[in-house]
Amino acid sequence: MQIIRRPILRGSLRPPATALTIGNFDGVHLGHRALLKAVAARAHQDKMLASLMTFWPHPKQYFATAGSHVPARICSRRDQWQAIAACGIDQLFAISFDRQLAECSAEQFIEQYLVQCIGVRHLVIGDDFRFGAKRRGDFDMLRVAGKQYGFSVESMQSVLHATQRVSSSQVRKALFQGRFNEVEALLGRPYAISGHVIHGRKLGRELGFPTLNIRIDDKQSPLHGIFVVDVCGLGAIDQKPLPAVASLGTRPAVEQGGRFLLEVHLLDWSGQAYGRVVKVTFREKLRDEAHYDSLEALKEQIARDCSQARAYFTKRQEGSSYVEQR
Repeated sequence: MQIIRRPILRGSLRPPATALTIGNFDGVHLGHRALLKAVAARAHQDKMLASLMTFWPHPKQYFATAGSHVPARICSRRDQWQAIAACGIDQLFAISFDRQLAECSAEQFIEQYLVQCIGVRHLVIGDDFRFGAKRRGDFDMLRVAGKQYGFSVESMQSVLHATQRVSSSQVRKALFQGRFNEVEALLGRPYAISGHVIHGRKLGRELGFPTLNIRIDDKQSPLHGIFVVDVCGLGAIDQKPLPAVASLGTRPAVEQGGRFLLEVHLLDWSGQAYGRVVKVTFREKLRDEAHYDSLEALKEQIARDCSQARAYFTKRQEGSSYVEQR
């Protein structure tokens, strides 16, 4: 998938024919995937480029004022873009949401971005899509513009799960509450975070529980706490998921006001992993983060966390064996 950060005006040079959808697609849940696959199917049918235009930061983050609520991002750009590519998208327009774009009228957005820069021939949007300054643009405006500029517009209905509309807000709520089975149902895949392993303070090693330290893009995460996870290297450590315990947050147990970090202790693996990209899949929440009066108390709690994680994986393995025998 090609990443295009600055689409250019092509003047008289006609851009390649494109089937497009637009949105933030945070989490790339089932509703997003339905849109993306519809775009890919239409593009490949009519020999066009399957494309997505998305924005970073989220427009709500751009417009946020001091003290206002900003939705926690479900996934990093790396994880988001991998999930998008898996849906058959050929090119991703990753547009910086800045003052110029915020003040761009809906009419200008259609002419300059969709027609002149991207070359849209077919546009697929969600049933709640709005765009342009003051959110004036909608499906009816796009349909009228399509007749003028020569592109068709298709609106897709929301995808439902258990009679409710699948949404990023719904995914965030389930993540916050640690309901990972529901999260998997909404996303169509287990929830995971990937990133580079970096050097840390080496405190875990001193306590007897060495960790992989993975920096997270954004501290506005819907997840905080201690979790049962499994880990695999994307062509790095191992292709088989390895059982582990993870801490995600600011680590109040060891420092105040620390940076947001994902720390992972692998239960049955040791070795060098600095610089590698690993994928951490979340399975169950054990507890919230907490402060401890001594390193010995922290060490005892980590041991209990590891014991609970081992019990989880033993139970899961026994369940898998039972299904196979049947």
